[in-house]
Amino acid sequence: MAKININELGAQLADQFRNLGDRHPGQWPLAPRVLCSIGVMAAVVAAGYFGYWSSQFDEQEAGAQAEIKLRDEYKFKTAQAVNLEALRAQKMQVDQYVDRLQKQLPSKAEMDALLKDINRAGTGSGLQFESFTPAPVVVKDYYAELPINIRVTGSYHDIGAFAGNMANLSRIVTLNNMALATGKDGVLTLEAVVKTFRYLDPEEVSAQRKAAADKKKAAKKS
Repeated sequence: MAKININELGAQLADQFRNLGDRHPGQWPLAPRVLCSIGVMAAVVAAGYFGYWSSQFDEQEAGAQAEIKLRDEYKFKTAQAVNLEALRAQKMQVDQYVDRLQKQLPSKAEMDALLKDINRAGTGSGLQFESFTPAPVVVKDYYAELPINIRVTGSYHDIGAFAGNMANLSRIVTLNNMALATGKDGVLTLEAVVKTFRYLDPEEVSAQRKAAADKKKAAKKS
């Protein structure tokens, strides 16, 4: 069995790569031509991948993701269609609940009457008002909040009766940030923030929507 001389084989291959620049590529020995063909093939495959196939792969991946999203939307909408009547009944209940809450909110024209009711709730309980100072109105998205800083004096039972009268008002009124202090004669002093709420007039709703839209546009520009 003949032994392969590695050194001799290497020398033969190296000899095939000598003086290639002086000859036409078609006249090159076998080894350079094979190596050149492999290099050209690799270059063509790389150019094809980065110049053409990669974009197709990206489109295929995007299409697969879109298909998954559409399938999820289809399942969700199918479930909605099956439960359409139940959803309509639930929406009707929510609308009724919101309507009841809205009826508990006075309009801007009714605020003076509500402030008088709060004052009567205190004096009717035997309390003495030392201060009754409405703070600036805080306008929210769908309603306005009117804080009132109060300072009243009276007995423990008078203050308890006042809190009960406030809870029984026809409108939504809350007591916040309450602080009790006892005087030398045993009379209690209550400092609190009374908050009442009203729904926005159509003009105020339009102004709020316009302000929100302007804020969104400014955010997009920045």
